This record gives sequence, C-alpha cells and structure tokens, in this order.
Amino acid sequence: MLLARVGCALIATCVGTHAMAQNVISQAFGGYPVGLRVIQQYDRSREYKRVIDPITGTPVTGERSRPVQTLIWYPAAKGGTPLRYRDYMATRLKETNFDASPAELQQGMAAQAAALTLKLGLRAETVMNAPVLASRDAPIAAGRYPVVIYAAGGFGFADENADLAEYLASHGYVVIASTSLGAHGKPIGYDMSDAEPQIGDIEFLLGYAQSLPDADMSHVAVLGWSWGGMNNLFAAARDSRIGALISLDGTREPTFNKLIDVRRLTAPWLYISRAPETIPQINRSEVDTSFSLLNAAKYADVYQLTLYPFHHPDMASQRQHEADPSAYGEYSKEEVRQTYNVGATYIRNFLDAYLKGSKVGFAFLGRQPVENGAAPHTIFAETHLSNLTPATRERFAADLAHQGFGHAVEAYNAAHEKDLSFSLTAQDLKGWGYALMQRQRPGDASAIFTLWTVLYPRDWDAFDSLGEAYEAAGNRSASVASYRQSLVLNPNNANATTHLSGSK
Repeated sequence: MLLARVGCALIATCVGTHAMAQNVISQAFGGYPVGLRVIQQYDRSREYKRVIDPITGTPVTGERSRPVQTLIWYPAAKGGTPLRYRDYMATRLKETNFDASPAELQQGMAAQAAALTLKLGLRAETVMNAPVLASRDAPIAAGRYPVVIYAAGGFGFADENADLAEYLASHGYVVIASTSLGAHGKPIGYDMSDAEPQIGDIEFLLGYAQSLPDADMSHVAVLGWSWGGMNNLFAAARDSRIGALISLDGTREPTFNKLIDVRRLTAPWLYISRAPETIPQINRSEVDTSFSLLNAAKYADVYQLTLYPFHHPDMASQRQHEADPSAYGEYSKEEVRQTYNVGATYIRNFLDAYLKGSKVGFAFLGRQPVENGAAPHTIFAETHLSNLTPATRERFAADLAHQGFGHAVEAYNAAHEKDLSFSLTAQDLKGWGYALMQRQRPGDASAIFTLWTVLYPRDWDAFDSLGEAYEAAGNRSASVASYRQSLVLNPNNANATTHLSGSK
C-alpha cells in the first residue's frame, strides 16, 4: 500500500519573472510552459529505517517505509508560482525527512547558503536568487506526453539535472525524478546490493507514473547520470515498458554490467561519456577493460557521444550553477556549458526520434556533431544500428505461435544455433507445458514436453509429463510409450505405474 502525501516540499522565494531565468541550456525551448510538482510518498513495500537507529542505538519512531520524494516537471498551461534556484536547493532538505520542521528547514537553508558562499563568494546569492523556468503547481497542459524517469547519480539529488528536465518538459515530456538513496540511508557502498534500491525506485516511479493524467505510458524512457545511468540499464533489461535509454557517463562498472542480460537490452540507447582516459589512468583506476556493455549490446541501436570538454561531474547541470569557474580544468566554464547544450539537444532529438517517431529527430542523429552545432573537435559520435533479434523465451514462443507448436524442436535448434547462449531449463519447459495444459491445450503441451525429452533425455519426469499430455490429448498409445520410458529411467515412478495400470 502506498501513501502519497502531495504536500508542499518547496520553500519558495517566489518573485520575479521567467524572462530572466538562468537556465544552463541556451537552446530554443519548446512551446510549453513548465510546471513542477513535488510529491512526498512512500514505497511501503520496502523498509528504509531499521527498528534500532544504528547511530544512536535508540528505537526508531515514525514511518519506516522507503521515502521517495518525487519531482515532476511537465508541460503546463500558464500559471503557477514562479520559482528560483534556491527552491530546487530547498527540496534537498526534505528528501528523506518529510516532517522537517520550519526551524530545521531554515537552518538547512542557511547551511546551504553558507556552503555555496564558501565556493562562490558574493556570487552565491545571485545564483540562489536566479529565476528558473519552472512554475510550481502550474496547471497541467491538455494531452498526454511521453515519460522520462530520471535516476540521479550516487549520493545525487533529484534536481541535479533540473535544467535538462525543464528543457525536456518544454518540448512535451513528463520528467520524473527522485533522489539517490541506499537501502537504509543516503550512503551508497557501490556494491550490487546498493544498486538494487535505486533500481527499485525506478520501477516504483514507473508504477507511480501510471496514475498521472498527463503521462503517456506507451512511450517511456529512462535517463540517468553516473550510478543512476548504470542502474537504469538494469531496469530496462527487466521491464520492456522502457522504450529508450540514456546514460550520462554511467557504465564504468564492468563487474556489474556483466550481470545484465544483453538479450533483454533491446531499447535504443544513447550513451554520453566524458573525455576518454589514458591507458595509465585506466591502469591506475584498475578498471577491467576486458568487457564493454556498449559493445555487447548488439540487439539495441546504440549511439555513443564522447564530450571532450567534460569531466564526470559536468554531466549534471547542478555543477554548472554551483561550481567555481576554476573547476573546469583546461576548458572554460563557457566551453563546458556549450557542450552541455549540444548534449541536451542530442538527448531531446533522441527522445523525439524513438518515443515520438520524429523524422527530424532521426535526421539529427544521423548527422555529424559539427552539423548539429558542436564546436569542432569537441564531440565524437559513433553509431551502431542493430538488425538483430535476440533469442529469448518470448521470441521463441512467438515463433511457435506462428509456425505451430509441433515445430518446437526445429525452432529451438534454429534459435540455439543463432545464439548459443539461448537455452531452456527443465524447469522452464515443465512450467510452460503445464501452463498450456491448464489452458486446455494438451497438443501444444505435448510438443513442449517432447522438446524437454529431447534436451534432457535422462529426465524421467519429462517422459512422465509427456505421458500426461498425450493422455489428455487422447493419444493413448503415445501416452503408454512415454510412461514406460519414464519407468525405465525411474522404476519408482508411482505416477507412471498408476496410469499404466488403468486405475486413474
């Protein structure tokens, strides 16, 4: 059971006009005003707080379910309360504590201002007071729009790419983001067990999006930076509702990436990475280069962009607002910002192409970066368009539905020859066959059980099940032969003995 508390999570200083909005993106915005809602809800299917607080040792009181503070940018009609950048910063104060008091929030905002002033000096106040594009709780524009689920980087905030979210919303997308949390707190240990909580958050937000009146759930993408850019791949491999993938420098953990079944990774994928590391740098970081998910993802259209002015943190627009100008190394802040703009334009056109079927979007993806506004020598683009279909259980079932289940053995051999990694376990085949029996299709069940006996000829249970299917189909002679073979393999099979004795 889920609790949605649609209460206000922004502490807004709401004056001024959006004409002066300081969005990092200077590309042309779309035709929609942008609205922002902040939803405080819990995933009650998962625990977040333990019974005992591991810091204080005292019993935990209050809500213990997983908090999923959710930021939603959406195409809006005119209206709502104009926001400033400090309002995005304020959402971070309640990401795990929905019941923070006004005094706690005021103290938190003061701490944020002090930290930013330490980095930026007097410019900090200008940054915090800068208007943003979004208006809080603006009326929803009529219609339904493709959905983009955003997964933040490790330790990241839901608003870390707010500028990109605003840009996409203005072009007709609903963008839904939550903060990055570990299983029981903000810290993440960068283990697979630490990845699962965010993968679960992505799945939770997919379910939540179903309730939004402006969400077109037939067109869904996931977008993420760093840790989130990897975890959205796991989500896409598990959930075929995800129709497009965007990773911002997010697959540098080959130990984890090897766990993804590339046969399930079929959604078109835009991968945007920072400047490549040198061989000595790779060696020092002890990165395993023997496996690349980008190369292994042969069943998906893969677009790779390398942004040479970028370091890893530059993928988040938050850095563009809050970093000191000296933080960009050999490139200027303006050069990095220009590159971010081109990357945002690629993201929009990629989504337009694959979620909206836009010919303009596909044409954009087919051009060289300099033709799309990139400065020379700043972006390298590489494209691999797939014409392969993975051999999966679902695809195999579809082939049988087309050819007839009587061709199960030949169809399996063809699928296995196409992809040697494709296989079906005895348990797969047993469950499949009995599911067909339950649907009153004993002839088709016989074909699946026959495949079971071919792949596992020493499995007495396969022949016993085949005997039952033949018997249900009215083929008594074939049923008797199957039961007898089952008894050869297992003389103690009471079920076959009973059926052969005619007592059932």
